[in-house]
Amino acid sequence: MLSLLLLLTLNTEFVSRFDPARDAAQDLVAAREMATREGKHILLDVGGKWCVWCRYMDRFFEETPELKELRAKNFVVMKVNFSPDNENKEFLGQYPKIQGYPHLFVLDATGKLLVSQETGSMELEKARGYDMKKMRAFLVKWGPKK
Repeated sequence: MLSLLLLLTLNTEFVSRFDPARDAAQDLVAAREMATREGKHILLDVGGKWCVWCRYMDRFFEETPELKELRAKNFVVMKVNFSPDNENKEFLGQYPKIQGYPHLFVLDATGKLLVSQETGSMELEKARGYDMKKMRAFLVKWGPKK
């Protein structure tokens, strides 16, 4: 079992940025332990530094404290890099095919897939960014039932 300090360190790292050097399978082990301990689901955020919409989503959460708090309350967030440096083919191969980035997978605390969600449907209709109501509805719907 991973130590609490190691888990907290891993969580800080896999929440903060897309990193081609990270081991997604090992991160998922830590995310599952945290999700079980904290009664949360796991939100896999798949994308990369190259992805403009991934940066929009990161900024959206930073600039929308209500949603950032809702996400943190209900999910262990794990960024999964997809880039020429590391496509994470083996790791992502266990999930449905991704058509565009960013892409979200919600897992329960055991790692079971609950939903595969493209993010285009949560974008604003007439501007570059994400719709607060749609994103909130997604987070509420797929968060753990407490």
